[in-house]
Amino acid sequence: MKIIAGLGNPGQKYDKTKHNTGFMALDNYLEKNNLNFDKDKFEGHWTKQKINGEDVILLEPQTFMNESGRSIAQVANFFKVKPEDILIIQDDMDMPIGKIRIRANGKSGGHNGIKSIIRDLGTEKFNRLKIGIRHPEKTSVVSWVLTPFNSDQQKLMDDAFETSADIIDDFVSGKDAQYLMNKYN
Repeated sequence: MKIIAGLGNPGQKYDKTKHNTGFMALDNYLEKNNLNFDKDKFEGHWTKQKINGEDVILLEPQTFMNESGRSIAQVANFFKVKPEDILIIQDDMDMPIGKIRIRANGKSGGHNGIKSIIRDLGTEKFNRLKIGIRHPEKTSVVSWVLTPFNSDQQKLMDDAFETSADIIDDFVSGKDAQYLMNKYN
């Protein structure tokens, strides 16, 4: 069994903001595959599907970004999913808009959602699909991550979301992090 979790903040106020990149990537995957969230439990919206012969939970925590780990750990513990079978989709300010990087494990890089997941899973050994949102130039970090992409940026993000869907399919098909890093980084 695999868990694919997109990170973001719940509520219309945060819809389409840079910090909701993980939600947007997962929403794109759901739409592309005619899937919907059909469960509200474990402090998240989720669905369990059979994809390429594998049981997969697609999850959007509804705990707000800084407490994402609570929801993810509840799902992982209930379904007995190992950390290496979890893929987290997150925004990353240290990369250009739309750039993708896969990581197999590691520190949080200052990302509060990832800090929460490390804390609640008790390990850094879970996979991350990072999508660049760039560091702000003339505004505060909080203002930057809570604003939407402009039209040029959105085009780059749409391409990143399409690539993310391919990464999700490869991950679900059993491709390990090293394969994903070699193919997509």
